[in-house]
Amino acid sequence: MNNKVRQEVSDEAYVLINNYAQIESKNTFVVYTSNPFNILNNQHNIDAIVNLKPVNQYRYINKLFIAVNEKLNNDNIFVCRFETIQARKSRQKIGNIPFIRNFYFLFEFLTLRLAPKVWGIKKIFFFLTRGRLRLLSKAEVLGRLVSTGFDIVEYKSLDGYLYCVVKKVKQPQQNYNPSYGPIYAMPRLGKNGKLIKVYKFRTMHPFSEYLHDHILKLNGYAESGKPKNDFRLTPWGKIFRKYWIDELPQLINVIKGDMKLVGIRPISQRYLKDIPDDLKKLRLKHKPGCIPPYVSLNRKSSLEEVLQAERDYLILKEKNPYTTDLKFFFTAIFNIVVKRKRSA
Repeated sequence: MNNKVRQEVSDEAYVLINNYAQIESKNTFVVYTSNPFNILNNQHNIDAIVNLKPVNQYRYINKLFIAVNEKLNNDNIFVCRFETIQARKSRQKIGNIPFIRNFYFLFEFLTLRLAPKVWGIKKIFFFLTRGRLRLLSKAEVLGRLVSTGFDIVEYKSLDGYLYCVVKKVKQPQQNYNPSYGPIYAMPRLGKNGKLIKVYKFRTMHPFSEYLHDHILKLNGYAESGKPKNDFRLTPWGKIFRKYWIDELPQLINVIKGDMKLVGIRPISQRYLKDIPDDLKKLRLKHKPGCIPPYVSLNRKSSLEEVLQAERDYLILKEKNPYTTDLKFFFTAIFNIVVKRKRSA
């Protein structure tokens, strides 16, 4: 098996894998498969699994990850690899041809990235390709691994692949329901801490929601108050966020009564932990809004400024419950249109 691995990967990749999973150990199961049965059928006691078949060629990605989870004990290691979208672009010679490359990569995105996620069309895609050609982002694969019970240990780009080293920390989540469509329903806290679904245009790769803690642990918060160096964002997502286009579907929440036009931002349970206790209690008494106070007050989008703007708004709101929102709404429109206030 040692020789087979050396033939399949470079010396650098071999060293990376061997640092976490002793390749020559009888307790390490090295395999090249996309079939979950080949994982579950192994009858030996193992404490590490290395699958060298690229994840791009798996027909059922999560099913295979779940099979690996089932065979391992907590803190056991799993190593896999895949070709990212950017790596695929880099190795294709057509990428050196101006203009033509734009059409080609758009065609690849529609057929190899979008098609496997569109109901009806994906059946045709998998029938023709058996799932062997799909385009995958780093965020999606890492998110899938976390959703199936693994914690990220390390990932590194080598030989055109991203090698992922993870360890089992829990059983797979049975209630995960990733969204692939253009509109994503985010679980957020509403008035009185009630969990609501806030609608937004998708700006992140699928399964990105499972990487929130990892991104914060890795990079912390940026001055904008959002996770720093967030690789989960898509290229178009950055534009959508800058001009608040991604938040237009929140009007659905306004119609449903979960939100209002002006108010504190709808936040996750994880983000609530980072807010001071006095502001926590104050903001849970109110509905979240589409237009955040920092826009109306023309403040910076840093975490401190945003939280202070929310505190100032809520204090005014409790003193003048009927006029504060009206005033903040028109001030926000003025700041956006005249002062060109933009999101971070």
